[in-house]
Amino acid sequence: MTQDYKKADTRDHGGGIDAAIAQYGGTRNDWIDLSTGINPYPYPLPSFQSYHWTQLPDRAAFDAFDAAARKFWQVPDNAEIIPASGASAIIAMLPSVLKGATAVIPEPTYNEHRAAYLAHGWEMADKGHVKTIVHPNNPDGHLYSALDLTAQTCVIDESFCDVCPEQSMMSRAIADGHLIIKSFGKFWGLAGMRLGAVIVPKSLAPALRDRIGPWAVSGPALYTGTRALQDAQWANNTRQRLAQDAQRLDDIMLDKGTRTIGGTTLFRLYHVDNAGEWYDRFAQNRILTRVFPYSQHFLRLGIPAHDQWQRVVGV
Repeated sequence: MTQDYKKADTRDHGGGIDAAIAQYGGTRNDWIDLSTGINPYPYPLPSFQSYHWTQLPDRAAFDAFDAAARKFWQVPDNAEIIPASGASAIIAMLPSVLKGATAVIPEPTYNEHRAAYLAHGWEMADKGHVKTIVHPNNPDGHLYSALDLTAQTCVIDESFCDVCPEQSMMSRAIADGHLIIKSFGKFWGLAGMRLGAVIVPKSLAPALRDRIGPWAVSGPALYTGTRALQDAQWANNTRQRLAQDAQRLDDIMLDKGTRTIGGTTLFRLYHVDNAGEWYDRFAQNRILTRVFPYSQHFLRLGIPAHDQWQRVVGV
């Protein structure tokens, strides 16, 4: 039954192979998880030195990350880059430092934003002190523009924007005093590393740094993130491959009778007659997909790895 996303209590997410196994059987190795928007070909982990694990990261490690991030994301000089243990940690913390009491969140979208504001006592409204947008949006891939930055403070979640860097609002947002969230769990495929960053005006940085603390990010995560952001060739090659794979997945799903609604090159959203039946159909073949409590017609699939395509075709 379709639910209103404004009334749904469940903070649903992708993942959950263990629950799928309990319901449908099999082992973890039997399953393909297409319920998330995580790159199936993650950035290769570098070789670590023992001090990455045994010592606290020093100022030089943070400075190296800052320099790499500033160049890769084209961060203006008048902004600060604050790394944290994943974008979700940033989302949960931001309402405690932003000024205001009402938040605007165009929906449907990633539900942790709404949950974070409510947890800090904010109210949802059509107009408010802070507006949060996910750009490109999850689950439909909608791209916003500078015309959508209509609140005094806007939070732009660009967790998926590394697939389309030309769409980033970095320069405009920072110039107008807004914030941007970045993630290493999507395009870079390193969700388990728990690394993200928030780019903010200098005036907001001290309060955020106080909330996050001095060592919120591990040495191995900082080192890996720095290496990844320095590897422009890997990023360019990955964007090309993801674009090809997204088109391939659309073609397969079109042959199955679905209609493409949108998405990014990391995930695709399809219109189906009955999302629950499609979810079950894939799950019977040990493939985990994503459905949503607010729509009986939305089915979202991530991009399969090279050895998983035939399984998807065979459903």
